[in-house]
Amino acid sequence: MFVSCSTLCFADRPLEAALRQMAELEFNKFDLALVEGGPHLSPSEVSADPEGALHRLRRGPSLSPAALDLEFGPLDAETLRKRFEAICRFSKLLTVAVLTIPAAPIGTPIDAEIERLSGLARVANREGLVLSVRTHRDTLTSDPAAALRLCQSVTGLGITLDPSHYVLGPHAGKNYDDLFPYVQNLHFRDTGKNPGEEQVRVGQGKVDYARIVTILDRHGYNRSLTVALINHGDCAFDVEVEVRKMKLLLESLI
Repeated sequence: MFVSCSTLCFADRPLEAALRQMAELEFNKFDLALVEGGPHLSPSEVSADPEGALHRLRRGPSLSPAALDLEFGPLDAETLRKRFEAICRFSKLLTVAVLTIPAAPIGTPIDAEIERLSGLARVANREGLVLSVRTHRDTLTSDPAAALRLCQSVTGLGITLDPSHYVLGPHAGKNYDDLFPYVQNLHFRDTGKNPGEEQVRVGQGKVDYARIVTILDRHGYNRSLTVALINHGDCAFDVEVEVRKMKLLLESLI
């Protein structure tokens, strides 16, 4: 296992400045968020000009990407497939294996989501990559049982576990241990149980980091533990301080 940092931790500044900040905090690896309409690179930009995207990443400090965190926005199925294929090619250029996408919103028929993810997973698997869906309170993966069914039904599908959504969400407190064999990435932020506590200072929330890392180790997990605070400039605390604290905490557990 190793500790990396999401580019969304520094979404309040340009990508090059975000990478420099990670280097100053002594990260070696980062989780690259490609968000349509987001603050840094977007999937449409990368699809249209992969060489330009590579140039932006390489002209900064010598950090290595560990995973891609993707938000394509609303797209028809054919455009999504073509854009996802382009991102897979870009991922191979970066030598990144894990691609995280959101699951469909709550209320989507699960059979329809299994069909959608199966098509994308076939593309990823064909390229030697791993498709992973993140756990999130607003999607089907808000329910650990639904997340497990997706992984069992879609060949090669993994989970990007963000435990904060099982601390504060519609299925808060549910046991999600059955998901650990499918985990391909971890997104960590501290979260409390009360409304408005989606992100709190490290140690003030209810995420049990030690237990999670222990179970991952038991399952032979050897990928990233990603510091994944989301900062668009409106956090109620000093994000740089909290990122550093989270990094040190996670490093102490591995």
